[in-house]
Amino acid sequence: MNNIYYSGKCIRVESLDHGVKKLILTRSDIRNAFNESMIKEISTMLSELSKIENVNEMRLLILEGEGKVFCAGADLNYMKDQSLRNLEQNKEDATNLGQMFYKLASFPCPVISLVQGAAIGGGFGLVACSDFTLAEENAIFATSEVLLGIVPGVISPYIIRKIGVAHASSFLLNGKKLTGKECLISGLVNKIADHENLKTELNTLINSFLLAGPNAARRTKELIINASPFPNKSQFDFTVKQIAEARSSNEGKAGILAFFEKNSPYWCNGITK
Repeated sequence: MNNIYYSGKCIRVESLDHGVKKLILTRSDIRNAFNESMIKEISTMLSELSKIENVNEMRLLILEGEGKVFCAGADLNYMKDQSLRNLEQNKEDATNLGQMFYKLASFPCPVISLVQGAAIGGGFGLVACSDFTLAEENAIFATSEVLLGIVPGVISPYIIRKIGVAHASSFLLNGKKLTGKECLISGLVNKIADHENLKTELNTLINSFLLAGPNAARRTKELIINASPFPNKSQFDFTVKQIAEARSSNEGKAGILAFFEKNSPYWCNGITK
């Protein structure tokens, strides 16, 4: 039985039996794309849920997106606003985004992402910060920032941590798109299913995770984080600086403008796609 734990402008949290919570992105009309409000809501709710002391009330977190797409990255209006902001404003925004991903990656109990349609940019980041990903076999995964003259700044450490430098580099450096089935080899996706069986597979997966002792699962997650640490303060600040400078640069502004005008940016002149 699903009970509403929280309902906001951009997300909804549902409580299921046995301490399972679902954090659902609810901007399906724009493919659950990020804006400042969504980032703030997710970050606030992750903080609240992580503070639940009764381990039997918070044993497993599921990330979902309403509609046909899990998360298509940044909202177009949000992207346009970023390109108009100065360096300090972009640093503040990137810091807020980075803190959201850190809270997800460090969440005290297991996190499962359920991906349908696509996980692009920040949506890819959500997947990289999860412990397990169940995806439609034809769902699309990509970090396309470099194609726009900007960078996948604050999500890059989690992507590299998740799938290693070799797999991450090909994603991050050329913005290529891969399907859920193709992402199995890197470990970004752990299991695939066709659209009709996705929810059935999720229920099976939930039950398998709930077989673990709730305290043991939390301690094991601490072991994993200790063995493969998150970016330190210096690294975090570096990723914020990189994305802020890229967004504020002439190249970044030109890339975003070309995207909105449906043109190729100037650095693609003479290149055959």
